[in-house]
Amino acid sequence: MTKLSKDPRLATEVVHAGEVRPHPHHALALPIFETATYTFENTADLRQFMDARMWGQAEGRVEYGRYGNPTVSAVEAKLSALQAAEAAILFSSGMAAVTTALLSLLYAGDHIVITDDSYRRTRQFCLTFLKRWQIESTVVASGDMEQLEAAIQSNTKVIVSESPTNPYLRVMDLKRLATIGEKHKVKTLIDSTFATPINQRPLEFGIDLVVDSATKYLGGHNDLLAGVVAGSESLMAMIRQNLWVLGAVCDPQTAYLIQRGLKTLSLRVTQQNQSAQKVAEFLEAESGVERVWYPGLRSHPDHDVARAQMEGYGGVVSFELNGDLETTSRFIDAVQLPLIASSLGGVETLIEQPALMSYYDLSSEEREEIGIRGNLVRLSVGIESADDLISDLAQAVRSL
Repeated sequence: MTKLSKDPRLATEVVHAGEVRPHPHHALALPIFETATYTFENTADLRQFMDARMWGQAEGRVEYGRYGNPTVSAVEAKLSALQAAEAAILFSSGMAAVTTALLSLLYAGDHIVITDDSYRRTRQFCLTFLKRWQIESTVVASGDMEQLEAAIQSNTKVIVSESPTNPYLRVMDLKRLATIGEKHKVKTLIDSTFATPINQRPLEFGIDLVVDSATKYLGGHNDLLAGVVAGSESLMAMIRQNLWVLGAVCDPQTAYLIQRGLKTLSLRVTQQNQSAQKVAEFLEAESGVERVWYPGLRSHPDHDVARAQMEGYGGVVSFELNGDLETTSRFIDAVQLPLIASSLGGVETLIEQPALMSYYDLSSEEREEIGIRGNLVRLSVGIESADDLISDLAQAVRSL
C-alpha cells in the first residue's frame, strides 16, 4: 500500500489511497485484470484455498470473477478511504448499489422512511417494488426532521434520504439524522452523489451507509455506469454476500475508469463548486428567474445546515424561470454551451427540464403534486469557464 501521512488531505487520497505499490511489472497505472476466473496450481492449492475461505482467511484471493477482481478491489479500497469507511463495494450502477443495500437490510413485514425529494427510481423501488415483500414505505418532507422521526414505527428498519437531494438540493442535517437513527435503532442510508466525498462524508456524522452513483462525479467523464456503497465492515460483508447472489458486479474496465476519474476528483469538484456558486449568484440576480435552488445561497432553506457540514456546495444548480413549460423549453433551446442530457457530474455542463426529461410520463397535475413544475431547470455545471457559462445563460434568459 502506498505510504501516506497520518492524516492525508483528500486531494492526496484521491491520487494514492488504496493502491498497493509497486503494481505488477512496476507499472505506474493500475493494471486491468481482465479475467472471469482464476486458476490453482494443483488440488492441494485448491484445498488450501477452500480451507482458508471457510475460516475467513482467504483475503485477496477468489476462484471466480463475480466474487472479486484485483482492479475492482483496488478501487474499492480507494473509495473506502475517501469516505472514511471501513469498507466499500462497487456495483454495476448506482441503482444496483442502493437496491442491493436495501434488500440486504430488509425482510418481509419491515418498514422504511424515505424523504420526498429522493431520486425518482429510488422512491419507485421503495414504494412499489418492495411492496411485493410486504415492506411498506412512508414518505416524509425533506428537511422536516420532526415529521421524519414521527414516521418511525416499531418495525422501521431504514431511513433513506439524499443530501443534497435531486432536484431541489435540500441538505439533510446528517448529525441529527444519525442521532434519530441511533435513538430508534434504525439504520440510516444517505445517497451523497451530489456532494461527493470532497464536499461531504456522511459516515463521519454517524450515518450507517453512504451511496454514490459513480456514474456521476466519481467517474467524471460521462463514459461509465457504476455505483458504490460504503460503511462498516460488518454491513459491507452482509451486502457483499448478497451482491454475489444478485450479481450486479462492477467489471474491471469500468473500475479502472473510475479510479482514473478519481485521480482528478478534487480538482474537478473544487472548480465545479466555484463555478456553480458564481452561476447561482448570477441567476438569482436575473429578473427572468423566479427562484434559484443552491445550498451556497443564503436564500436556500438549508444554507445554514450546508455551511456547517459541507466543504463545498456542489456543481448542480436548479432554478425556476418566470414562465411556463413552453417558455422554459425555449430557454433550454436557446443556450449554446450546456448540452441537453439527463445525467450530471461530468466535465461538460449539462442542462435539463425535469418535467420533460425525468417526469414526461406524468400529467402536469401529477408533476405539480410532487413539486416538479414546468418552469424548473436543472443545470449540472462542468469545468468550462464560469464567465462563458454565465454569458450564455444571460443571452438565453434575456431572449425570452
